[in-house]
Amino acid sequence: MARNVVISGGGTGIGLAAAHAFAADGERVLLLGRRGEVLEKAGVEGALSFAGDLGDVETVRDVARFVAEEFGTVDVLIHSAGGAGHLEPPAGSDDPLDRVAHNWTVNFRNNVLSAALLTEALKDRLASPGGRVLFVSSIAAYRGSGSGAYAGAKAALHPYARDLARELGPRGITANVVAPGYVEDTGFFGEAIDPARRERLIGETLTGRAGTPGDIAATLHWLASPGAGHITSQVVQVNGGAERGN
Repeated sequence: MARNVVISGGGTGIGLAAAHAFAADGERVLLLGRRGEVLEKAGVEGALSFAGDLGDVETVRDVARFVAEEFGTVDVLIHSAGGAGHLEPPAGSDDPLDRVAHNWTVNFRNNVLSAALLTEALKDRLASPGGRVLFVSSIAAYRGSGSGAYAGAKAALHPYARDLARELGPRGITANVVAPGYVEDTGFFGEAIDPARRERLIGETLTGRAGTPGDIAATLHWLASPGAGHITSQVVQVNGGAERGN
């Protein structure tokens, strides 16, 4: 029987690669994202889409109603939305504290609040047993990210996943985190990454290459499989050996 898969950030990068992986199995996929035009161009066969800001409570309520009408039960919930705020307008002030407040607020709204709101809104609809909740974190959660805001936001997903795993485990539902390293073809770095930075990031791997969205999608796909049913409350790092974490 086909499963129902909900993917935030499903129009680009890792989320889009995951959508293609699940759709190839015949699963029913719902793509969520802020840019309707991007979702329309995703090209995932048979997928539904819903455009809106998942950091907004009313939008998430609308998503929950849409899911109830179209799916009923959610078998797999993947949180791939986020990023470092490159798509957001800059702070409206040159004051350093205003810029700090803006940066941290944007990063936590996009990476943490959006995931928490969507999870809580759909939690009662998760398949019991067999449901899967998967968060896309980052190597930055272990290493930092310059300003600290993006890294702090991604790191906040880890204890939230732990709490969910504890809460949902009795229902036969798992909650895990995938933490990618440097991944190309995602738009995370904007138009292009500085060549020297790219060389350094690849040089830190033991595989000698950048990650791809497909690498991360394959890991998400595996964690959502029946074979991963006894894996929960884990952070799975996919970074070519660049970081081992704790």
